[in-house]
Parts: sequence; structure tokens; C-alpha cells
Amino acid sequence: MKTAERRAIRFSLATTMALALAYGAGFPLPFLAPLFVVFLSAMPGPPMGIKGLFALLLIMVLSLTVGVLLIPLIRYYPVSAVLIVAVGLYFSMFLTLIRGKRLLGTFLTVGFTLISVAGSVDYLLATTVIKALALSIVAAVLCQWVVYPFFPDEVAADAAPEAASGEALSNWLAVRATLIVMPAYLLALTNPSQYLMTIMKSVSLGQQTSAMDMRHAGRELIGSTFAGGIMAGAFWLMLSILPTLWMFSLWMLAFSLYVAARLYGFIKTRVAPSFWINALVTMLILLGPAVEDSANGKDALTAFLQRFVTFVGVTLYAWGAMAVLEHWRSRRLAKSQATRAAALLEL
Repeated sequence: MKTAERRAIRFSLATTMALALAYGAGFPLPFLAPLFVVFLSAMPGPPMGIKGLFALLLIMVLSLTVGVLLIPLIRYYPVSAVLIVAVGLYFSMFLTLIRGKRLLGTFLTVGFTLISVAGSVDYLLATTVIKALALSIVAAVLCQWVVYPFFPDEVAADAAPEAASGEALSNWLAVRATLIVMPAYLLALTNPSQYLMTIMKSVSLGQQTSAMDMRHAGRELIGSTFAGGIMAGAFWLMLSILPTLWMFSLWMLAFSLYVAARLYGFIKTRVAPSFWINALVTMLILLGPAVEDSANGKDALTAFLQRFVTFVGVTLYAWGAMAVLEHWRSRRLAKSQATRAAALLEL
């Protein structure tokens, strides 16, 4: 069996096991468990060890504590709190995109945004989100431990992508990602129960745009969002035929294997691997709350459509913001170069 096939099967099995474990054990926000498997398994190589898991949990606790400390500021000094969140987002994105500390940067981002928004409604909700994150991480890593020995890599893991070159470019990528996430954060503050998961989508978009140019941004951002929405709709229709945990897990296996086959390249595709990662993340973020709404007796279809329309709006904003910011930056660079050239001519 080829390495790509091993990784695809490992990816889909771990995602399915995490989903079955989270929903079967009644985790809060159970769709976060397969979501973390997607984040952790997308990178080649063996899963983290026991020390790595404890270190990850410690990082998570310390990072999410930042969000808890922001809750009183959000309630009583909202303007100051929003400014602190903006600075914290920049720092988190700099760690994620430039320094390569993806897990630390992602948890800091979640702490500054998701936890502070949840806590603005109720401390109990913030505590629930933190508990859900901790349980989901443990479940994701345990599922990787179970699956990996059966489908190990036969070659060394691929080298990590190189960091962006140039201090100015590094700062610019972090600023651009921050400006993409902040509007979703402000939107979530207006109605946390409806727009909380929009933050996760915007964070995914902010990290994704770091490796894009304008020519491919539309296809990557808009296309992957629609692909995720279509997969979530198809998943929901198939699950409604026989809504049991067994069928939920089997459909998750089928859809994750479909994505993994394209993600790892043994089924050819014209789009980048990031397209399929974003599509699967979108599917999980849309599908998870829909299942919760259905279990609680709410109108799951209406809520699903509202979330999808919101995600499309956030994606269109990310694309537009990227275009405007890049145009503004290119004009500044051209003006700066023209000024330097004029100064040299005078000399």
C-alpha cells in the first residue's frame, strides 16, 4: 500500500472514530473532536506522544485562560476589550503563520475570540466550551494512537513549509489575517448563540489566505466553502434516512475518505490540498450544530441555511478584504519605490 493511501485511510478512520467517541460519550460540542483530528492528521508523520499530549493540554489551558480573563472586560469595558482582542489576534496569527507554532497560535486565537464571546453571555457557556475543547483534543489524539500502528508511514514525514521571508511580509500576513477574523468576532458579540461557530470559519479563512495569491483566492475560498456546504447538505440528507450513531459514523467514514483521497493526491484534483481541508472543516462546522439542533427539537434546516449563508458572507468578505488590502499594499510599495528612485536620480 502506498504512503498516500495509508495516510488517507488513517485520516478517515481517525476522524470517524473521534466522531463516534464524542457523540457516543455525549461530549459537549462533540463535532469538535473530528475537527481536531482534521487539524492534527492533515500533517504527515506519527501522532504526538503522551508528553506531547500533556504539553498540548497545558498550552490549551494557558491559552484559553486569556479568554476567561477577557470576559469582565467584554462586559464592562467593551471598546478596550475589542482593542486587546485585536492585538492578541495579531500576535496569535504571527505565531501561527510566521513562527510555525500552529497549535499555540490557534489556541491563543480561540482563547481571545471563542472563549471571550461565550463568556460574554454566561461563564458557564465559556466553561462548557473549554471542557469541550479539552475532551475533543484528548479524543482526537487517542484515536490517532489507535489507528496509526495499522497504517504507519513508510517514509520520513515531509518537511515543514518554509516561513514567509522578510519581516515586512511577515507582519503583513499577520495583519491581513487579523483583519479577516475581527469582523466575524464583532458579529459574534451581537448574537453569540447564532454566530459563535462563524469565528471558527473566519479563523480557518484567515490562516488559509496566508498561502494564496489573488488569482487563486476566489476559487480556493469561495469554492471550498460551497463544496463544504454541498457535502454537509448531502451528508444531512443521507443521515436523515436512518439517523443512528452507526450510520452517522459510516457516512463520516465515506465523506472523510472522499476528501482524504484528494487531499493526499492518490485521486488527482486541480485544486490545492488546502481546498479540501477547508471544505471538510466547513462541512463539520455546519453539520455539527445541525445535529445538535435536531436533537434539541429545533428547526435544523432553517438554522443550517442561516449558518451557510453567514459562512458564504464571511468568505466573500475575506476575499474582498484580501483584494482591497493587497491593492492598497501594492500601491504603497509602488509609491515607495518611485520615491526611492526619484531620490536616487536627484543624487
